[in-house]
Amino acid sequence: MKNIFTEEVSNEIIARINTLTSETQPVWGKMNVAQMLAHCNVTYETVYTDKHPKPNFFLKFILKSFVKKYVVTEAVYKKSSQTAPYFIIADQRDFEVEKKKLIDYIMKTQQLGENHFEGKESVSFGKLTKNEWNNLFYKHLDHHISQFGA
Repeated sequence: MKNIFTEEVSNEIIARINTLTSETQPVWGKMNVAQMLAHCNVTYETVYTDKHPKPNFFLKFILKSFVKKYVVTEAVYKKSSQTAPYFIIADQRDFEVEKKKLIDYIMKTQQLGENHFEGKESVSFGKLTKNEWNNLFYKHLDHHISQFGA
């Protein structure tokens, strides 16, 4: 899996995001492009903000036991996979706002570097290695940017 913590890969992802427009249509799925960008921002918001509720003990147990291996490994996401409720973006979003926010998060994450994430706690999955964080970040971005043909 490509390493999102490297400048080269971060720039590649950002370049792909920059090919999108507010009119870009999905190849599959229900979200429009602005909703997809907002959806991708949720991953970073759970790291950098307290905007989203933390899962309770039972839900975190379920996530760590059954979902974690799917999210943080190199296994590819299936099209139209089920998602956690707080990742569902049903309202309309501003494309340019969400795009800028996502690019800023990608750049911040790359600048902090992989060592910053080694052993860092995920609100959903507990402590993760830098490789697990990389898989989580890169795989999710690649999946959804590909969803819009970029």
